[in-house]
Amino acid sequence: MPTDERRAVDLLARTEYGRVAASLRAMPFLACARHIVVDGRLLLRMHRGHGYHRACVGHVVAYASDNLNQERPDATEGRWSVEIVGTCAAVEPTAAELELFGPAPRSMEGGVPFDPVYARVIPRFVTVNTLAAT
Repeated sequence: MPTDERRAVDLLARTEYGRVAASLRAMPFLACARHIVVDGRLLLRMHRGHGYHRACVGHVVAYASDNLNQERPDATEGRWSVEIVGTCAAVEPTAAELELFGPAPRSMEGGVPFDPVYARVIPRFVTVNTLAAT
């Protein structure tokens, strides 16, 4: 695994949520997703009800997470963001992976019951951006 990819995976393991970007009917969109890192693989949990997973699975997506909103980031690291571009595939998580995800939200906007769907992003390009600690 290249150094940037290792660093990206290490940083992503420190956050729980990010944004997945894809194209839906030729229009770009961003959707919030819960993620976990298992054996260097990025697994996502999204809400099935919006149908965003259909635009992601089998296609190229971008996924990003960061620590930019932390009041006091780690003094040795400063602020960072990670972007991964790769292909997305549907997965059925193992019991251990489901445990790592933790409990799913009960509902989405307007009280719609949360219906989880899972996907894996297979990295093709990885970018780590950092701002030096002050």
